[in-house]
Amino acid sequence: MKILMLLTSEFPEDVRVEKEMDALNNAGHEVHLACYTQKERPKYEKCPNYIVHRKLISSFIYKSSVGCLKFPFYFNFWRKFVTQLFKNENFDAIHIHDLPLAKIGYEIKIKYKIPFILDLHENWPASLEIATHTNTFLGKLLSSNKQWRKYEKRFLGQANSIITVVDEMKMRISKLGIDKNKIYIVSNTINTKDFPLYDDKSDLEFITLFYAGGINIHRGLQVVIKAVSLIIKEKQNIRLNIIGKGSYQSHLEKLVNDLNLENHIKFLGWKNLNEISKLLAKSDIALIPHLKSEQTDCSSPNKLYQYIYAKKPILTSNCDSLVRIVKETKSGLVYTHNSPEDFKKMFFKLLINQNSIIDLEHGSSLINSKYNWSVDSDRLVGLYNNFI
Repeated sequence: MKILMLLTSEFPEDVRVEKEMDALNNAGHEVHLACYTQKERPKYEKCPNYIVHRKLISSFIYKSSVGCLKFPFYFNFWRKFVTQLFKNENFDAIHIHDLPLAKIGYEIKIKYKIPFILDLHENWPASLEIATHTNTFLGKLLSSNKQWRKYEKRFLGQANSIITVVDEMKMRISKLGIDKNKIYIVSNTINTKDFPLYDDKSDLEFITLFYAGGINIHRGLQVVIKAVSLIIKEKQNIRLNIIGKGSYQSHLEKLVNDLNLENHIKFLGWKNLNEISKLLAKSDIALIPHLKSEQTDCSSPNKLYQYIYAKKPILTSNCDSLVRIVKETKSGLVYTHNSPEDFKKMFFKLLINQNSIIDLEHGSSLINSKYNWSVDSDRLVGLYNNFI
């Protein structure tokens, strides 16, 4: 099949999309990706496993996306873009990444009589509910959560197949009246061949906590920082390394300064995969501190599988999908997401009873047999086999 994917972001920043295109190409499909660019990247780029089509987006159109259900500018940009692509190419399927462009996917399905696949990387209405930009006065005027939930239900019903990242998201969608048989789970698991493992040992003088990922208020790092301030009253040799970047970093840095934790908490900035893996190898406990919400209950962070594969004990917040997988893999302990006191309690419990609580070999074996990209890519390819 000749597949056209639409992505509402810059590319190649999205690793999941790239893995999906590689998997489909390896299965014999021809994959094209349409995305916007603000960086004046090439309009046409032929890569080994896929072809990228880019259209320069103005600042106005880009910013109008937050109000796309109220104003036509953003959808019109994509209609013109896709119409031009169909003038030059014939596609056998339209694959939409995330909810916003579901309307365009449905229009293409009807116009060209081809299957419409809706690939939900996250719970979009729930993510908007907690997003900073939609909780401003202007954001609330432009983006109505009630409208987004109505929009979601409508176009879930119109899609031929739906992709989600985790069981909990599939259950949520099915409760909206969507046929379970057309919902496929393709998780954010790792390709073990691409994730490097290092033998570096942790520093015996310290207990090192490790976090890698985005830095915003919903990642819950503020809870961890407050917990560290409690832990050092009993155990001074603890340190936390934070890898990543994000809009909330300045707030966290102020919190670290206010609590006099500069000697215990370091912000190391963005790192590539090799650097992350090396720092992870030198760590004692890996963290997934997301604040619990409808969005994070239905999430499948890539770092979860990286931690398990690297055989690192995990402290995770009590988001539904994280709790299920951490318990199944016996890879760590769970604390109440907004409680520094409970984080401290679980930290000491893990520290004292690690060997009797978790089984790192069991978790690693499940990565190799179940929670890996080879398994998930087969599900993706199987979905498309239904249309051949």
